[in-house]
Amino acid sequence: MTVAAIAASADPAVEPPVQDAPASAPRRRGRGLRSRPWGLYLAVVVVALAVLWALIPGVFAPGDPLTGTPADKLLPPSAAHWFGTDTLGRDLFGRVVHGAVHSLSGALIAVTVGLALGTLLGAVAGALGGVVDDILMRVVDVLLAIPGLLLSLSVIILLGFGTVNAAIAVGLGSVAAFARLMRSEVARVRRSEYVEAAYGSGGTFFTVLRRHVLPNSLTPIVALAALQFGTAILAISTLGFLGYGAPPPTPEWGLLIAEGRNYTATAWWLTALPGLVVVAVVLSANRISHRIGRNSR
Repeated sequence: MTVAAIAASADPAVEPPVQDAPASAPRRRGRGLRSRPWGLYLAVVVVALAVLWALIPGVFAPGDPLTGTPADKLLPPSAAHWFGTDTLGRDLFGRVVHGAVHSLSGALIAVTVGLALGTLLGAVAGALGGVVDDILMRVVDVLLAIPGLLLSLSVIILLGFGTVNAAIAVGLGSVAAFARLMRSEVARVRRSEYVEAAYGSGGTFFTVLRRHVLPNSLTPIVALAALQFGTAILAISTLGFLGYGAPPPTPEWGLLIAEGRNYTATAWWLTALPGLVVVAVVLSANRISHRIGRNSR
């Protein structure tokens, strides 16, 4: 006890000193503001905006993305043309907005193909085990040994060019990742106590698999699907940049970057601004997938 406190306790006429409020309260409030996931909120806004571009592009860019004014070619970014214009006088922002439907729909097809085939292979391998597991996992190992871009190019050569074929090729390249994760999750859940109790209470193999094993194995798969969505956007843009995606004059994001690469020194916005859009959407999708994966642990 301090001298003032001892004096206050000895003499009732002396009022005890007023203690200052704890300094931890505002510190806790400041820490609470800093702990909010602002990066996650921004990522959700970016992905939601890209989805709106794909669903209702005319609201954000009413003009025709395929026609332009030759007299307005290669104009820098301004209030009239947010992303500038290209070599034919077409508004680049409008082409980026209208190109979202091609890139995002292709990524959705790719994730659907990889999710469906990979989940099926992984669930069968993890549920049956034994020889079936060994055979399917060796097939998955072969797919993992092939570089993703090389596998996608091989599939495109067989199927032909186009956004849908490029999406299918990218989806087949992601089958192995989904299969390995699904197999490991099914094998882990199968060894849990409540699954053994379900078998002990008379549950059949398919009933336990449908009611207990599969529902409790899908949360990491959802996180991987969100991660693969961003990866698929990047892969489809890469194929479009190489000329294996949508044909010109389709405003696909990778093709937009490829069309402006010859004008990098004089018209930097033709490649930089569409590239920044792709980077922002991919990073935002990855940020959301990391949060989903963290919540699934």
